Amino acid sequence: MGWSIPWASASPSDFNFDLGFSQTEEQSREAVAQIALPSRELEGAFPPIVEQNARATGTDISGYLTESPGFSAFVREGDDVYHAYSTTWRGLEFLMTYYPILDHAPKGRDEGDEDWQLWIRRSDEYERA
Repeated sequence: MGWSIPWASASPSDFNFDLGFSQTEEQSREAVAQIALPSRELEGAFPPIVEQNARATGTDISGYLTESPGFSAFVREGDDVYHAYSTTWRGLEFLMTYYPILDHAPKGRDEGDEDWQLWIRRSDEYERA
């Protein structure tokens, strides 16, 4: 997309596992199986956006859910570093600038159950007029 953002990554360390943002594929498959109980069917067990994102990244739901979004803040005092704050999933909405705008619009997010977040597109995914 032509972005030039300086990224930092904890990969391939255990840092994201320690914070609960990452899990192994086996752990993810076990968690997905628990969510799909009692019918053992994934159909309807997750919002459609999860399947769409998994497919777009070339994996299945279990593979997609091995990495969760997360935000952490740390404080350094001299040589000591303290973990001050962490949040995941819905707690990250403060980073998504479109949600506060939609939350003040007459129809709000107007997502409904079936289309939950399927309207979200990257700028290069919209059709040209």
